[in-house]
Amino acid sequence: MTAATHSPLFPRTPDSADAVLEGLDPEQREVATSLHGPVCVLAGAGTGKTRAITHRIAYGVRAGILQPSSVLAVTFTNRAAGEMRGRLRQLGATGVQARTFHSAALRQLQYFWPKAIGGSMPRLVDRKVQLVADAAAACRIRLDRGELRDVTAEIEWSKVTQTTPADYPLAAAKAGREAPRSPAEIAQLYAAYEDVKRDRAVIDFEDVLLLAVAVLQDRQDIADQVRDQYQHFVVDEYQDVSPLQQRLLELWLGERDSLCVVGDASQTIYSFTGATPDHLLDFRLRHPGATVVKLVRDYRSTPQVVRLANGLLAQARGRAADHRLELVSQRGSGPEPVFTEYTDEPAEAEGAARRIRELLDAGVPASEIAVLFRTNAQSEIYEQALADVGVPYQLRGAERFFDRPEVRKAGIALRGAARFGGNDSLLDDAVDLPSQVRAVLSGEGWTPQPPAGSGAVRERWESLAALVNLAQDFVAVHPRATLADLVAELDERANAQHAPTVQGVTLASLHSAKGLEWDVVFLVGVAEGMMPITYARTDEQIEEERRLLYVGVTRARERLHVSWALSRSPGGRPNRRPSRFLDGLRPGTTTVAGRTGAAAAGGVERGVVGAVEAAPRRRQRTPARCRVCGRTLTDAGEMKLMRCEDCPSDMDEGLYERLHEWRQIQASRSGQPAFCVFTDKTLMAIAEAAPADPVELARIPGVLTRKLNRYGADVLAICAGQEVVAGAEDD
Repeated sequence: MTAATHSPLFPRTPDSADAVLEGLDPEQREVATSLHGPVCVLAGAGTGKTRAITHRIAYGVRAGILQPSSVLAVTFTNRAAGEMRGRLRQLGATGVQARTFHSAALRQLQYFWPKAIGGSMPRLVDRKVQLVADAAAACRIRLDRGELRDVTAEIEWSKVTQTTPADYPLAAAKAGREAPRSPAEIAQLYAAYEDVKRDRAVIDFEDVLLLAVAVLQDRQDIADQVRDQYQHFVVDEYQDVSPLQQRLLELWLGERDSLCVVGDASQTIYSFTGATPDHLLDFRLRHPGATVVKLVRDYRSTPQVVRLANGLLAQARGRAADHRLELVSQRGSGPEPVFTEYTDEPAEAEGAARRIRELLDAGVPASEIAVLFRTNAQSEIYEQALADVGVPYQLRGAERFFDRPEVRKAGIALRGAARFGGNDSLLDDAVDLPSQVRAVLSGEGWTPQPPAGSGAVRERWESLAALVNLAQDFVAVHPRATLADLVAELDERANAQHAPTVQGVTLASLHSAKGLEWDVVFLVGVAEGMMPITYARTDEQIEEERRLLYVGVTRARERLHVSWALSRSPGGRPNRRPSRFLDGLRPGTTTVAGRTGAAAAGGVERGVVGAVEAAPRRRQRTPARCRVCGRTLTDAGEMKLMRCEDCPSDMDEGLYERLHEWRQIQASRSGQPAFCVFTDKTLMAIAEAAPADPVELARIPGVLTRKLNRYGADVLAICAGQEVVAGAEDD
């Protein structure tokens, strides 16, 4: 297997230390064999950094150079730590600790608390918002929901940068923080928050790091004990380390230099939380004799995607840009990135949904497609657009997979079947592991075919189907695996929150997409004001926005669609322009005033080599206004109803029922979910408007040209009170 080959989901364990090195490219092999002294790995997106550092640890363990229990690998998310543990286990390096900074610090704090402080350790709170609200009440400061969230973020930033309440005003000014309240009020709220925690004997996640630092600084005996335990450190995503995490790392190390750090300054996108690439960029200054290895062979993306990513960074400015890595794609040629301009955001969402529907019909798995946006608030319009064309989706950052009730119940059922399988009639005819899993999960609601529609029933089925698929992948690599083996694998994944893939298009913010990848990526809303975001004003903030777009581009393996809208709502003034980051990278760059024809009507798609394809023309719209009170509508749901949600409805209930029954018949005939015919809100809008001709029907949002041609005659007949013969229409 070459380095460019994707490793299987469950690779076989190498039979020797040398076998661990097989398949690594020259730079990855240099990382894996550099086991002494400080090592700095500068790893670009898609270059196999996790592969390099896990093979490094495994090679050291298998060669007898590193003792597994003496190695501590730290990263930033439970999922990343779980993936690292899984890879190390498959490479035969069991016993290595792979944790997040917080998890490692909490474990040490719990162990040493009786010795260092005495008594029981304070309770750890998951969420700060209520405590911040109570602190605000004590200060007699009224905060709305948005201000509560922002004040909480300021407190978190203060703690990870080791800023006290008294020092906050000066530190915030120096860092260019834009706080929701005056610096004096934030400092007051911060101090009150600490008082509330103290009174209630609770600590937060930042306290875990602060207390661990304090214990290691104040108790030399405890610091020596920790350093005796852990003698070799590996830090992933080192560009995201905060000053507090760096201080903890230094205390773990002491005077030693057995440290390997991995990072990419061009992927620093969390500075608002206190992260800084300075520790990565200054590594050679602190460790003059460090071994430095650059990973630039990109195994993830095609040359076309990599060319765009490199082009983005070529225009960057600042310290991180000075250390950028020029990626070199190792994959075969693919399609050029497509740039699309739309008249408004609903048109952009409909265009992306239409493209995704075409990809699914062409055989692309839904789980290999993602729609990425700058802010979470952008997701709703894409959820609706995907639902309108019958595309299943999942929101990144929603409830964790192994916390879902149906997944917990399925785990209990599988565990019981593994323990008492011989007495379980469900398993009598199940000759292999996947068949056993399907048999057990059929009792929990799994069926060979998915249920119609989206909603909760479909989501539960998708969760169970993900477990079935996981069993198939597992047995493909471990042919003799038993149900008990699979249960053990599920337990390991649950502890790491390493969820199997759910079949659905991923909707995610650019920040939450970090560390993930898909075959097809739609980068939407790439316009000035959103990318870079409006409140990014300083040079440093603008450059971080550029890096955020770079992260989005490098999530794509094969196909990349970049789009923007000229206005927010239908009929709005087309006063937006594409992101400045695309200047010089998209072909035929023109000013907003110079756009005519297809660009003004609905969209122009351009590959980076200049091929121009007109998107399907979309009808012109005047500003959407509530037909009851006249207010301009911006919410997608309200625009479908053509009225404010709170305004009274004049819907013909009888007409709505007839339309609903007709929709069920159409959905049954076509074998698709009912909402693929028309969504509930579109039916409500039709029942309220009672259109008399195709022109009136076409004015209703949600009645696209395709649906007008296919269903228009039936809908108008129903609105006119006529009988519609079921089954008369051909597909």
